[in-house]
Amino acid sequence: MTEPLNLDWLISVDDHVLEPPHLWVDRVAAKDRDRAPHMEVDDNGMDFWVYDGKKFPSSGLSAVVGKTKEEFSPEPLAYKDMRPGCYDAKARLEDMDRSGILASLCFPTVTRFCGQLFSEASDREFGLVCLKAYNDWMIEEWCAAAPGRYIPLILIPIWDPKLAVAEMERCAAKGATAFAFSENFAPLGLPTIHDKDGYWNPVLQAASDLQMVASIHVGSSSQVPSIAPDSPFMANLTWGAIRTAGAMLSWLFSGHFTTYPNLKVALSEGEIGWIPYFLERAEQVLDTQRYWVQRGQTFMEHAATNVDLDTIDIRELFKGHIFGCFIRDEHGIASIDEIGEDNIMCETDYPHSDSTWPNCITVAKEQVQHLAPEVQYKVLRGNAERLYRFTPAEPPVLAGA
Repeated sequence: MTEPLNLDWLISVDDHVLEPPHLWVDRVAAKDRDRAPHMEVDDNGMDFWVYDGKKFPSSGLSAVVGKTKEEFSPEPLAYKDMRPGCYDAKARLEDMDRSGILASLCFPTVTRFCGQLFSEASDREFGLVCLKAYNDWMIEEWCAAAPGRYIPLILIPIWDPKLAVAEMERCAAKGATAFAFSENFAPLGLPTIHDKDGYWNPVLQAASDLQMVASIHVGSSSQVPSIAPDSPFMANLTWGAIRTAGAMLSWLFSGHFTTYPNLKVALSEGEIGWIPYFLERAEQVLDTQRYWVQRGQTFMEHAATNVDLDTIDIRELFKGHIFGCFIRDEHGIASIDEIGEDNIMCETDYPHSDSTWPNCITVAKEQVQHLAPEVQYKVLRGNAERLYRFTPAEPPVLAGA
């Protein structure tokens, strides 16, 4: 008799780690400790990161777990006032067990979502040293603290594709299966994925060859969404997933999925309810605009495409290469037949202000409970296991027990 599927646990492909104060000072040469990212304390007892002559306090919205919504605040927060799970891998496990998170993929904090801190450094050679130290810490310390509970996500030196490939290969040999990438490199002063000179081609080729997932977090362009210069924060934050939609459409019309057949992209913290509309709209645009684009005409200097417009299949490209991630999105789950049950994964955003902790598995199951058990399993954890080629540990306890 077949064992019933265990639906008491999920795998979160978008959580966050606040880097522990010892991370870099323990891993760089003694002479470099003062210029590596390190923590200092001001006269008021507030700690902050220091690197390359700049100070970086920790935002309170990045570490809200254990607080009520009424207590949320963007004001700087000292590590001593945070829940230890924010920065300690062992303490994080206790919070994961409590909330039904079997495994977690964590994006960085002080480095920003795709390592912009080191790309913007005045000394990129030393920035690479620090970036490698982060990756070694992520693999050898954070993930190794509990095998089968953490999916390693590495950073790449986005300022040099050749160095990036070398770092991808180095970390893949250590078991990494995902790297952080940006939703839009233009605001970072770097070529986009549409660069006519193929700036990113070596990275995309390596990702395809190594089967490393390009994990793209909303906000990885270092931009705060803004509907208008004076539009309210609440409106801007609600609208923010438009950046993720833009990233999806950029990839679909880039031609890269044909060139690099094993390339996979995961879109983190952008939710999924918008996906059916934009896939439909992409097909409409393709149908009505393709002919003048194929003739080489331009409109407001825009027309170029690297895609064979006679053969492109929008939905097949999406199905084979793009994965959407959700925290709370009942509209998206209601559209699962249009999106595809194999292209959706869970996230909990621990310890940020969108997080569902400590009710993660309860919230997720409430959204998928009407689906067939095998589909629930895919969404809760199976798709993540397959995409990241990850074998989780056996659940330690029943969630919430």
